[in-house]
Amino acid sequence: MTAEPLAERGASGRADAPHRYREITDARGRVYRVGESDREILGRPRWTMVVLPWVAMIAISVFEYAYGAAEDTLSAAHHWTSSNTFWVLSVWIFFQAGVSFPAGKLREKGVLTSRAAMVTGAVLSLLGFVSLSHAPNVAAAMAGFGLLGGVGSGLIYSTCVNMVGKWYPERRGGKTGFVNGGFAYGAVPFIFLFSYGFDTSNYRVVLDLVGLYVLAVTLVAGLFFKDPPKNWWPAHVDPLRHGAAGRTAVALAKNPPATAQFTPGEALRTGVVPLMWVCMLCCAGVSIFGISFQVPFAKEMGFGPMIAASSMGVMSVINGTGRGVVGWLSDRLGRRPTLTYVCLALSVAQFGVLWAGEIRNQPLFLVFAFLSGFAGGAFYPLFAALVPDYFGENNNASNYGMVYSAKLVSGLFGGGVGAMVVHSWGYVGAYTTAGAVSLLAAALSLLLRQPGAPTARAQTGTAGLSSPPGAS
Repeated sequence: MTAEPLAERGASGRADAPHRYREITDARGRVYRVGESDREILGRPRWTMVVLPWVAMIAISVFEYAYGAAEDTLSAAHHWTSSNTFWVLSVWIFFQAGVSFPAGKLREKGVLTSRAAMVTGAVLSLLGFVSLSHAPNVAAAMAGFGLLGGVGSGLIYSTCVNMVGKWYPERRGGKTGFVNGGFAYGAVPFIFLFSYGFDTSNYRVVLDLVGLYVLAVTLVAGLFFKDPPKNWWPAHVDPLRHGAAGRTAVALAKNPPATAQFTPGEALRTGVVPLMWVCMLCCAGVSIFGISFQVPFAKEMGFGPMIAASSMGVMSVINGTGRGVVGWLSDRLGRRPTLTYVCLALSVAQFGVLWAGEIRNQPLFLVFAFLSGFAGGAFYPLFAALVPDYFGENNNASNYGMVYSAKLVSGLFGGGVGAMVVHSWGYVGAYTTAGAVSLLAAALSLLLRQPGAPTARAQTGTAGLSSPPGAS
């Protein structure tokens, strides 16, 4: 169904509107602000708001994706057990994910600008690495690296991911996936650094320098951040008739715009947010488990440090590039079906890594590490694009924050609880459980539906009717 405009008003004469634009309303009451180009708002093309978040995501990827490679040295240097070391990572994951929703609310209320969020995140990220290098005990590391570093990197992560969807509302899958990918493959140099050039004699210097690197990159990138106005839509794409050609037309057909701009309360009441939350909980828990334990598992299987580091390096590269590829595919296949395929691939990868390790087959181990890395990151940009697809862009920072908060719980399962499961059941029990949880996520993804979207019968028999926010 193509909605006809119900209202249109000019805004070029208003004192608070420096650029010419108009607001048009579709049959369901959703408002689109059209007429302003990206250059008028930013002073530069909008693709810069893909590149700058991507660079910042590359910088903060070292927090999570290189941590497993540093675990042995950290444990030896601080005299921690392996479980203690991974609990530090679990605390980091808790705050990295947990800050997304409150930060989103502050951004949408105008209390916290995207630029301020990036600057604050940059400083806290530095403090996180300095705390990890100089922590006198586990509690101090949890407070410094876990809490401060988690909040800092979480501010940067959520700001970067939400920024892209706002600037590319008509074709967000590939762009979101590209930016999200930097959060994985940006850690590759540090995986090898922590595997070969990181020991108890230099760990403090190395970690302090890594913190300064993260500060410099994220601070410079963040100073150029700017959100588009509420309801902004690119002038060359008709939001009512989807009057676009080529890739944009396909993307809008497979992933139509949200029927309304849902507030967090309205989005929660649809029942779709809780379903997304549980699905992400399963996927993220399995992904974090793989990130945390693939290198230790490879070493226990006797593959040696080169294969162990290479498997994690491959996993991080494919984890990142896979996010961009899957985002691009979701623009063509549809976000929800693509998510189901990714969950199934994640399950196969868990059983495959276990099998290859058990039979001591190094090439096969790398193949399944490849698949694990691909699927273990691909679901993140899919959820990041699904949320504004379903609930609109205006409150996306808060709405996505609710869904992404699942990671704060999954971090406990994938890291700390994962260590306990490995200790109690061994790697066979742990990887088997991870594979089963991924299958559950695939089943849950089949239930996702865009709130307020007309059914096939309504599209053919009752065209023009609309559904209010909160209808499912």
